[in-house]
Amino acid sequence: MSTPGRGRPRDVAADRAILQAALDAFVEHGVEGSSIEQIAKRAGVGKPTIYRRWSSKEDLIAAAMETLIAEEAGWASPEQIDVESPYELVEAAIESAAVTTTAPHYRALLARVFGSAVSHPELMAVYWDRYILPRRKLAARLLERAQECGTVADDADFDVAIDMMVGAITYRVLQPNPPDTEEMRRYLREVYRQVGLLP
Repeated sequence: MSTPGRGRPRDVAADRAILQAALDAFVEHGVEGSSIEQIAKRAGVGKPTIYRRWSSKEDLIAAAMETLIAEEAGWASPEQIDVESPYELVEAAIESAAVTTTAPHYRALLARVFGSAVSHPELMAVYWDRYILPRRKLAARLLERAQECGTVADDADFDVAIDMMVGAITYRVLQPNPPDTEEMRRYLREVYRQVGLLP
């Protein structure tokens, strides 16, 4: 007699649709304004399909952030940073960074994440662990390479330098009149130059 199966295999396409619907709902309405019913309708699935995978909307939104946000490309891989010019890597990343940071969806996501930091700290924890920390490590390695090239001071505090970059860009993006892509491209170049990542 054959051994019974352990249920249907997960539908990757359905998972992806649910995660994207959850992230879109979060961006548009925040945690409080989102619901499993709303997310299920967006994804074209039934609520039981979602509850078989995630126990609450908070778990689902956290999973969406972990999966979809973490997929976005960073500056470069650690291997590239170790062998290529840090200046060329940063210069090459400016265009995509300017486009990404000026997109309305990115601006809304950033506002929602920071706005949920107190009421739903688990979401900020996911965003921090899966998105921010890996990029901080890459930025620190870039600063170290630029330090070897002489454009970053020997006694530079990398954590402070990274906070300065991220803080400046976040502040600029969340202003009432955020920059367009051309202005953000110019601004990014100046920010990176100030900390020594461009000569």
